[in-house]
Amino acid sequence: MIVRYPLPMPSPSATCRRLLLAGHMAAMALAGVASAAAASDYRWQPAAQGGIPADTLARRFAPPPGFARVAAAPGSFAAWLRGLPLKAAGAPVLLHTGAPKLRQDVHAAVIDIDVGTRDLQQCADAVMRLRAEWLFASNRGRDIAFNDTGSAKPIAFSRWAGGERPRSNGGALSWSRSARPDAGYASFRRYMDAVFAYAGTYSLERELAPVAVAGIAPGDVFIKGGFPGHAVLVADVAVHAATGETRFLLLQSFMPAQDIHVLKNPHSADGSPWYPLAFSDRLITPEWVFARESLRRWR
Repeated sequence: MIVRYPLPMPSPSATCRRLLLAGHMAAMALAGVASAAAASDYRWQPAAQGGIPADTLARRFAPPPGFARVAAAPGSFAAWLRGLPLKAAGAPVLLHTGAPKLRQDVHAAVIDIDVGTRDLQQCADAVMRLRAEWLFASNRGRDIAFNDTGSAKPIAFSRWAGGERPRSNGGALSWSRSARPDAGYASFRRYMDAVFAYAGTYSLERELAPVAVAGIAPGDVFIKGGFPGHAVLVADVAVHAATGETRFLLLQSFMPAQDIHVLKNPHSADGSPWYPLAFSDRLITPEWVFARESLRRWR
């Protein structure tokens, strides 16, 4: 975000410079808060009626000193991600079985969203889940579709909602009408389990568009497709008003299926989960290392 002043201000004093910087940071902070407050629909929560959760990603994780969140339009994926509800501070990451994950040293917070009872919602699945949840909450059900691994053809929610169901047939999916039409949330959640079974890092990497890391934005994905592969979601981005330095937050699930969580930055001296964009050729996260050129964006 750039704040422009209508009148030239030649050779400002130190006091003036401080006031200008404070105004710039305040404007960016207000933009981030406003955009997060506008994204208020998290349908998996039983009491979700458009209210804003009490503890959210944006509220718990303020940008580092001197930084401010990049602007996000109300209703955008970036704004929605900032409003993600969090479990209580100190909550463990649980597996789909309800047992705690073996490693409890990789997360800074746990997203308050179900993982299901089957070993399905792993890394790329969590990324697709959050993207689809935002689209569903935005009444964009016809835009919800993810390619299957075998044929790279879309598994569309519109077909599922119309009563069709996919079935694997020789490495490709075929569809048949075998259920009653249902575009409600419970149907959507069952659809996502089907997506998790047929799609993964291999298909998602090819579905997304490469983007230069210098242009990183909330909602982007660091991904390595494969068997196994891994994917983490860029949940937020902040910029230092004076230096232009960029930092970002990451979310992940992992194997076996487990709670989606905010990743710690393993190289942060102060324990901050914000990652600097000024990493070299590799992005090192607690459980995976990504090449710098592995950043992708939704088309």
